[in-house]
Amino acid sequence: MAQHDDSALRGALTEIFMAAVKSADPHEALIDALPEKPRGRCIVVGAGKASAAMAAALEAAWPDVDLQGVVVTRYGHAAPTQKIRIVEAAHPISDAMSEVASMLMMEQVKHLTVDDCVIALISGGGSSLLALPRKGITLADKQAVNQALLKSGATIHEMNTVRKQLSDIKGGRLALAARPARVITLIISDVPGDDPQSIASGPTVADSSTAEEALEIIARYRLALPEPVMRVLHTPRAPVTAKEIDEDIRLIATPSGALAAAAAVAQRMGYTPLILGDALEGESAQLGIMMAGIAKSVKQHGLPVKGPAVLLSGGETTVTIGNAGAGRGGRNTEFLLALACALKGEEGIYAIAGDSDGIDGTEDAAGAIVTPDTLVRTSLDAKAMLRGHDSYSYFAEAGDLVVTGPTLTNVNDIRVIVIT
Repeated sequence: MAQHDDSALRGALTEIFMAAVKSADPHEALIDALPEKPRGRCIVVGAGKASAAMAAALEAAWPDVDLQGVVVTRYGHAAPTQKIRIVEAAHPISDAMSEVASMLMMEQVKHLTVDDCVIALISGGGSSLLALPRKGITLADKQAVNQALLKSGATIHEMNTVRKQLSDIKGGRLALAARPARVITLIISDVPGDDPQSIASGPTVADSSTAEEALEIIARYRLALPEPVMRVLHTPRAPVTAKEIDEDIRLIATPSGALAAAAAVAQRMGYTPLILGDALEGESAQLGIMMAGIAKSVKQHGLPVKGPAVLLSGGETTVTIGNAGAGRGGRNTEFLLALACALKGEEGIYAIAGDSDGIDGTEDAAGAIVTPDTLVRTSLDAKAMLRGHDSYSYFAEAGDLVVTGPTLTNVNDIRVIVIT
């Protein structure tokens, strides 16, 4: 049976959370998914927060293969490699290095033959890290689009639908450029439903989205985008289809797998785990209120599971900022502060939530921890901080931030609620 003192529960929360993260370690996940070693050249391309670690894992697995290529990852997420070039670029807003990396990749896959092989290492964050604007728009235009999307509350699928229509590398166009070489895509998923089209905007995956869908999303969120962007979106372009590229897509780590690993650790500790889903979306604060209700039901009524229990969930929520600006924080700390406000100090309920990549939004913390005394650990007004989207500052004052540093993987957010 689980221990109930504060320090033990904090330790349990952290152990369960880190079990989910470790389950997606590229060095463990990549080995079983590798194809036979190629007869010809082997070009490695990739993008995402885990791409550098995936490249290092590939080099370790294939020391006798003459690998070459380029992958791009977020600043601070590089890993040591000998053969594959690592480029670092900005996230969540692309910068000049995002464009440089994209051009280098497209150059790498030129003039290949049917005997050659392209290994694409794809993980979450890759959409921002790859920036190759369509003719007629600039990197500055794409940066404006990303900024507007991030503030809008749009889902990751909606954001990537727009991004693909503005790119010459996303939506299968990297794979199209590599023909006739064989392309094998190894993916660490961070999106609800594990849709390969959405993960890093699918640079090696056939695309079913359309410009009409992108325009509908822009209209629905009332986004004011640069005129060249709108002009390009009204310029017809055929999508990359499955008939044009020979897809070989392999998911090597997923949010559902991470939650299963967390559930196994929770069960060994004496808790009954309940996985509520790996693809929860919506406003972070609203999800916090809903999860508080479920946790209190478990505590008070033993429903939908009897305690001691652990509620597990994943996915990617959103924080709609609007034009008013905001304090510091990401979707996980916002979720947690809303959870704490809704729990109102309910005894026996503890929580941790964080981004599995180690960075919640743009801050230096993965997330934070909530305990029954969260609302009285500081003199700050929690509800006011929540309204101002300043959750990071609240948990920093409380001393309850979870700082892991870059984990070099990414299976999206992991939320753990312990009910004693």
